[in-house]
Amino acid sequence: MTPSARSSAIILVPGHWLGAWAWDEVREHLNTDTTRAIALTLPGLDGNDPDRATKTLEDQAAAILDALGQAGASEENPATLVAHSGANAPVSLVIDRHPELVHRVVWVDSGPVASGSIFAPDLPSEVEELALPPFEALGQQASLEGLSPEMLERFRAHAVPEPGPVLRQAVELTNEHRRRVRTTLVCCSMSSAQVLELARAGHPMFAEVATLEHVDVIDLPTGHWPMWSRPRDLAEIIQSKASRSY
Repeated sequence: MTPSARSSAIILVPGHWLGAWAWDEVREHLNTDTTRAIALTLPGLDGNDPDRATKTLEDQAAAILDALGQAGASEENPATLVAHSGANAPVSLVIDRHPELVHRVVWVDSGPVASGSIFAPDLPSEVEELALPPFEALGQQASLEGLSPEMLERFRAHAVPEPGPVLRQAVELTNEHRRRVRTTLVCCSMSSAQVLELARAGHPMFAEVATLEHVDVIDLPTGHWPMWSRPRDLAEIIQSKASRSY
């Protein structure tokens, strides 16, 4: 980044089971002299909150909007949103409601969801929360490539069960302007070529990507949690995308 380049504030939003701690290594590599980075623990993911299992996507979207406000985001000074994995639902809500506050959204092994999407539509109503599965089962759903035993141990120790209401709530989107927000897909456990092919084919997980007006893709080959397996490389991508001259 050149000395004259301006950077927007960066809001780091972790995926399921994770809190602000998940971004610690990435934040170490961000240039805080030119960038203000705020890592979030979304409502429902604070292990000390006795009411966390009742939190909803609306609560999470409100928390992201609060963080944008704390960062001073405005139409004249929009921020960069970075969303990992399951953070795509609340971040999609925020972009739909306030696209003018977002300079760019960086999806980390993730992507925007379509209106009507529900993460776990078949999750029984009596299930209050969903704990982090055993790693053998989790590895069947998302790549653990690049994660050392120590990283996995930390993941297990810090993980907080995901609230049931968050997993069962439908994402309702109405604002076509959300599709005009500059978008970067950081492709890790799948290549960008695979993601774009699925988007063109209308795959439910990636169909919304095909509707975006300004999208670029970056390959960062690793597992589903690059904030731990390749934190420096991910930080460099985020830093460059937060630059207003980019």
